[in-house]
Amino acid sequence: MTRRRAIRLGRIYDDPSDDDGIRVLVDRLWPRGVSKVRADLDEWCAAVAPSDALRKWYGHVPERFEEFESRYLKELEDPVRAASVGRLRTMASHGRLTLLTATRDVESSQAAVLAGLLRR
Repeated sequence: MTRRRAIRLGRIYDDPSDDDGIRVLVDRLWPRGVSKVRADLDEWCAAVAPSDALRKWYGHVPERFEEFESRYLKELEDPVRAASVGRLRTMASHGRLTLLTATRDVESSQAAVLAGLLRR
């Protein structure tokens, strides 16, 4: 039996928590109104963010999430992105990992898709 990785999701706009572990922003663009000091990040992993075309197509329309997930997982097979996913896997193996995004609906975001992939 394998141990389930401790991966959490959060919004970059929320205050950091002592139990966040390693904090990684997984958005391509820096969130408006958040200073780097306030973000309190360990890393900004923009390489794993969805392409602009996919992000714009999805537009956080709930009915498109399943197709977004499928397309996004395909994008993550790109060697550069796959290497960044591997880095996130390594971080997760060392303790709690919190994936952060500016998206309002975190459960229907790329962060949620990444968390699912990293937990497998």
